[in-house]
Amino acid sequence: MGTTVVCCGSATYDLLYQVERLPLGPGKILPTAMLEVAHGMATSAATAIARLGGQARLIARIGDDQRGTLFLREIGAAGVDCAMVRRVADAPTPLCSVLIDAEGERLVVPYYSPALGSDPGWIPLDAVAAADAVLCDVRWPEGAAVVLDAARAAGRLAVLDADVGPPEVILDLAERASHAVFSEPAALVCVGGASIEESLRALAARLPGFVAVTAGAEGCFWLAGDEVRQLRPPPVEAVDTLAAGDVFHGAFTLALAEGRGEVAALAFATVAASLKCRQFGGRLGAPDRAEVEALLVS
Repeated sequence: MGTTVVCCGSATYDLLYQVERLPLGPGKILPTAMLEVAHGMATSAATAIARLGGQARLIARIGDDQRGTLFLREIGAAGVDCAMVRRVADAPTPLCSVLIDAEGERLVVPYYSPALGSDPGWIPLDAVAAADAVLCDVRWPEGAAVVLDAARAAGRLAVLDADVGPPEVILDLAERASHAVFSEPAALVCVGGASIEESLRALAARLPGFVAVTAGAEGCFWLAGDEVRQLRPPPVEAVDTLAAGDVFHGAFTLALAEGRGEVAALAFATVAASLKCRQFGGRLGAPDRAEVEALLVS
């Protein structure tokens, strides 16, 4: 059996629209392509892990509606164990509309119904403790807190995808993680920094674990001692950046769980996330291991 990573957090059903440019105001936009796909931050990370050869298990909440059925079918077909995905009666599966422009940039509008509930008491913590690593996003803080705590108590790797959200929530979760990888907007907001370097230093001083910041085409940043290091991604023609961060976090967590050091894991994740951007379709563009390893050694 391969390396097992439990992913906890967002599960959505997405409507992706390819457009020439993102809207600047009210009006009507005619897309050039459209795709319906099961998605979500933790979900996309889990499918990326499976694509890279890991054993991915997903903890998430969806509705008992048709979209929920489609979600389970698609994510199961992608190689993810969905036994810990909970279907909530009389709740709609989260829905997300995404506009993706000609440069690959996107506008994301997700909706999570309060009917999904927030109680994490049903999560099977024995499965969390048995995994090699866990990866949590910030869209279900109550679930993330329980999973991160259980992983740390069992001596497992506990990675946080620290994307935008209430700063106090993100920082609380980051303090529970062994590794916290922030998006640039989240890093700036959480500590009120004026730059990536300033924010990275402030976060590293505050948090007990490893800290890194991702910044899209600028790559990722981390501290080596007192020195800020940057790893730029390989050049690709970006068609769709949706889920690039999710693929990054999934690849990073898998690489750590397989025994790579933080810098090697960041390099692996940077290449995986870059390759994902080559095609329209969000998580569907995630590369396999052979593609990533080939670019790493080139």
